[in-house]
Amino acid sequence: MSDSMLQRLLSWIDAAPSPYHAANNAANDLVDSGFDRSNPDDAWSDSDRMVVSWGGAVIAAAFSTKIDPDQLRFRLVGAHTDSPNLRIKPNPDLSHAGYQQLGVEVYGGVLLNSWLDRDLGISGRVVVGDSTAYETHLVQVDKPLLRVAQLAIHLDRDVNEGLKLDRQSHIVPIWGLGDAEKGAFRSFLAAEVGVDDFDILSWDIMCHDLTPSSPLGRNEEFYAAPRIDNLASCHAALEALRETEAVANNTISAVVLFDHEEIGSESSTGARGPMLSHALERLAATRGVSREQFLRALSRSSCISADGAHAVHPNYVDRHEPEHQVALNGGPVIKLNANVRYATDAESSALFQSACRSAGVPFQQYAHRSNLLCGSTIGPITAAQLGMSVVDVGSPQLSMHSAREMAGASDPAYLTASLKAFLGDT
Repeated sequence: MSDSMLQRLLSWIDAAPSPYHAANNAANDLVDSGFDRSNPDDAWSDSDRMVVSWGGAVIAAAFSTKIDPDQLRFRLVGAHTDSPNLRIKPNPDLSHAGYQQLGVEVYGGVLLNSWLDRDLGISGRVVVGDSTAYETHLVQVDKPLLRVAQLAIHLDRDVNEGLKLDRQSHIVPIWGLGDAEKGAFRSFLAAEVGVDDFDILSWDIMCHDLTPSSPLGRNEEFYAAPRIDNLASCHAALEALRETEAVANNTISAVVLFDHEEIGSESSTGARGPMLSHALERLAATRGVSREQFLRALSRSSCISADGAHAVHPNYVDRHEPEHQVALNGGPVIKLNANVRYATDAESSALFQSACRSAGVPFQQYAHRSNLLCGSTIGPITAAQLGMSVVDVGSPQLSMHSAREMAGASDPAYLTASLKAFLGDT
């Protein structure tokens, strides 16, 4: 990966501490590149390039110049904007033993120990107004406000034999001294937004680690950052779509960034909802495609579900399938699972392999150990919802679901190139 591309990725991750920032920034970047912005409740035009965002979700599309409604197909790349973290509760103001604290709820499959003893900021969205009108503001406070302090080893002599953390009692960040002040967090948000306390109606606010993303390693062959899962895939998909100059005839190439993948995708902006199917049908309708023609188009379409993949860990080699040990900087990983925890099958795998070869990119294959439970992605959900061929792929990484993750510095460029070849395939 070139230094400039790496820096773009790292800067993009740091500017997106919440799904709402990721979606907003993605839409703005595409508009700056010539995409036309629409709203979900607009009548969508027949623009050649368009982007729609709401909440933590984005859908962007590039159309071929010639589309025969009877030959239409979609080339789709899906990823997700959310990452496991700590989220502020509605009534968060607490005090214990002379400390002011904030109540948080664990979001997704967090590696809890990775959030200990880190300087944390807050980010997300705040809704302000009254019962008749309201508006949403993005909030990002990149200063050390919070810290979840770990118990000293002198008071827990067995901690190195196995740390156990209670989500209700032990993951409560400190942010001041004294007794709890009712409404203190609301007042803090009001000051950040520039409104009165009573104007704050609600919020979706989360914690984020303040350590900047950076290259890593003796020769900077790695990089370390928060939210690599799955902002690295989002960035690659957006770069690929933006750089796709020509779309094959009869094709709509699109990128969809979902929210809430880390908690099961069951939401209005998650992969289990109707957002994508509705959006694809509306995109097709801008080219005069009927419902019947749209449903036929789905059967000849294909999707890449882009998410993180597990690189082999040098300290835990026994946790990996011996014949499928994935390497950092080894190229995109095709993920397979016989029980369809990943959506890949022989045909969809072959399609992605072809895209990699076209882009001159190496690729790897991953299978989970048979005696360990396997995670899943938006891939099987998308395949089930749309009846579309789907392949699950992703860049390899270590420390998945940590507050700070690690990946290979060459892999984002490999993933971007393969996605570009897929989206622009003629």
